[in-house]
Amino acid sequence: MSKTRRDFLKTATAGMAAGLGGVASASTSNVSAAALDSLPSTGPLRTQSEPPSGSVEIRTTDATRKFSTAPPLIWTPSAPGAASSDVIVLDPARTYQEHLGIGGAFTDGACYTFHRLPDGARAELFHEMFHPSEMGLSAGRICIGSSDYSTEVYSYDEGAPDPDLARFSIDHDRAWILPILRQARSVNPGLWLLASPWSPPGWMKPNGSMLGGCMHQRSMPAYANYFVKFLQAYEAAGVRINSITSQNEVDTEQDGRMPACAWPQEYEISFVSEHLGPALRKNNLDTAIWLLDHNYNLWGRVLCSLADDGLREFCHSVAWHGYVGTPEMMSKVHDAYPQVEMFWTEGGPDYTAKDYLTDWCNWGVTFTGVFRNWCRCMIGWNLALDEHGKPNIGPFSCGGTVTIHSGTGEITRSGHFWAMNHFARSIRRGARRFQSDAGPEGVSHVAYRNPDGTMALVLTNPGDERSVRLQLGGMTAAAPLAAGSITTAIWR
Repeated sequence: MSKTRRDFLKTATAGMAAGLGGVASASTSNVSAAALDSLPSTGPLRTQSEPPSGSVEIRTTDATRKFSTAPPLIWTPSAPGAASSDVIVLDPARTYQEHLGIGGAFTDGACYTFHRLPDGARAELFHEMFHPSEMGLSAGRICIGSSDYSTEVYSYDEGAPDPDLARFSIDHDRAWILPILRQARSVNPGLWLLASPWSPPGWMKPNGSMLGGCMHQRSMPAYANYFVKFLQAYEAAGVRINSITSQNEVDTEQDGRMPACAWPQEYEISFVSEHLGPALRKNNLDTAIWLLDHNYNLWGRVLCSLADDGLREFCHSVAWHGYVGTPEMMSKVHDAYPQVEMFWTEGGPDYTAKDYLTDWCNWGVTFTGVFRNWCRCMIGWNLALDEHGKPNIGPFSCGGTVTIHSGTGEITRSGHFWAMNHFARSIRRGARRFQSDAGPEGVSHVAYRNPDGTMALVLTNPGDERSVRLQLGGMTAAAPLAAGSITTAIWR
C-alpha cells in the first residue's frame, strides 16, 4: 500500500517471451534450496497435444450479461496459408506454472461482515463462492492480528513486554474469524490459507504501538515463537494454515495511520533465516514461508534477498501486491531464479469508484498480467465489506469483492467479483498455463489445461466489439467478443 489503494494500477497485460526459464511445481513447496538448485531450468515444459474436438463452450460478462452462456464455437480446419492479426495461436504443448487457486482475504472486517448475515443467506453465498461446483474459490488470506480492515486494533499478546508470551491468546478470533474460516473450509475443504501480520504486538517495537514504526531486533526470537503459537492455536481450533509471510507490505509503515511495520531487507532476511524458519522446523511445522508480500516495484529487493543462502534454505516463494509497478517485474525475478514460485496476494476494488460494479475488464487485464508473469495464485483483498467499506480502522476506501448492506443484508457483486468468476470457474488447482500468442492489440488472454483435460482460455476485451480467431494446430474457431467484455472459452 505505498501511496494508496485507490492508486491501484490498471496495467495492460504483457505477453511472456518464448524463451523464459522452467517452472516449479506444487511438489516443490517445502524442499530445500539444494534440491531446488538441482531442478531443470531450460525452458517451458512441453507435453503431447491432441487436436481439439467438439464445440467450444462460451461464457461472457458484459454490460447486459454476467457469466452467461453464449452460443458455442465450432472447430473447423484452418485454411491453408491463412494469417491474420486477429489470430490467437494456442500451443498446449508449451506449458508453464501450475495453478494453486483464486480467492480473497478473510480479514477481521470481512469475517465480521459475513458473520452478520443470517445463517441461510450466508450458507447460500458461501456455496456460490467456495463450492467446487460453483466459483470454487480455493485460496484465501487471513491476518495475524489486526489489519486496517478490522473492528479494532489488536494483537494476540497485548500489554507490557511479555517475551515468554505467557498472555498469548487467539480469543479475539473465536467470535467470527474462526467460525467463518471453518464454514468456508467445510464448503471447500481444499481452501489454501495464507496468514500475514500487519504488525507485531506493540511491545516488540520501539514506538510501543501496532501503528507504524519498525521492529526491535531483540524481539525477533519471541516473534518467531509468536508465529509458532499462532499456527498451533489455529490448528487446535480446526483451521490449518498453509503458508505465512513475515510481514504485510515490508516497505512501508503507513505514517502510523494503521497497523503496520517497516521491515528493512536485512531484518527480513535475518528473521526468516535465523528465527522463523528454524522455529518452524524445530516445532515440526511444514507451513511454507513466502517472501516480501508487497509491490511489483520491489523486485530488486527480492533478487538481493534470494541471493542469501540462509534465507533460501527456508523460503523459495514470493508474495506480490499489484499497487505499484507492473507485473512484468515478477518475470525479472523468475528469469534469475526459475525455481522460485510466485503468488499474488493482494489487490481489490474501491467502493467509492464510479465503476465499482462494472470494472470487470480492468480486473480481467490485471489477472491476466498476474498469471502470464508466473503467479500460481490470485488472492484479492477483502472478500466482503459493508456499503461504506467498513469495518475499517485505516485511511483507505477499499470495497469488498461483495458488498453486504449493514442494514438490509442485501448482497451486491462487484466488477471484481465477476472477473473472478471467469478465472476461478474455469481454471482449477493443478491446471497448467500454456502458450497463447499474438492476437489483436488490446485483447488480453491467458490459457490453461485443467487436470481433467479441459482447456480454458480467458479473453478480456476492454474496447469495442470485435472478433478473434483461435488457432490450435490445424483447427480454428471464430470467437466474437462483445464491447467491454470478458469471455471464457472451454473445450477438450
